[in-house]
Amino acid sequence: MAQAVEEWYKQMPIITRSYLTAAVVTTIGCSLDIISPYNLYLNPKLVVKQYQFWRLVTNFLYFRKMDLDFMFHINSLTFMMVYVWSKQNPFIHMSFLGLFTFTAAYLPWVLLGFSVLVGASGWVDLLGMIAGHAYYFLEDVYPRMTGRRPLRTPSFIKALFADEAVVVARPANVRFAPPPAEEVHQD
Repeated sequence: MAQAVEEWYKQMPIITRSYLTAAVVTTIGCSLDIISPYNLYLNPKLVVKQYQFWRLVTNFLYFRKMDLDFMFHINSLTFMMVYVWSKQNPFIHMSFLGLFTFTAAYLPWVLLGFSVLVGASGWVDLLGMIAGHAYYFLEDVYPRMTGRRPLRTPSFIKALFADEAVVVARPANVRFAPPPAEEVHQD
């Protein structure tokens, strides 16, 4: 298990890995009262008058103290990722609690319905789905329609980091989505 987590971490792109590490270290540091959140938030007056330039970056690294409430608020980010994944893998068959089966395209809606059913507010989940839809549209749909990518990584950021190839090993006989149209054989 630990080796799988380590491999997953090493296979992340360098920018994602760096941001995730900095965010986790900052959040844990604040949770343990090693770092004060008041030294991290963005305050334009302190940046300009007292030259506290770190505030331009650190405000993106701290989310809140890690407590039970934090775990519930991270749900919106989770729903965003689930939504994007379900749009990119719509034909995968899934089962919810062994009660019924559906395709992955409906996973966010099934989870939203379950959240409402157990009495949680659906707004947090719905906001995550809206963010996921915006990302999916701007990253996958809009570029196919126009040939432009508005979320393309700026070249000055690419220049800061080495161009590492990320290699993900996958068994050849396992399919995570339907085969591309050219691979479909009709007998």
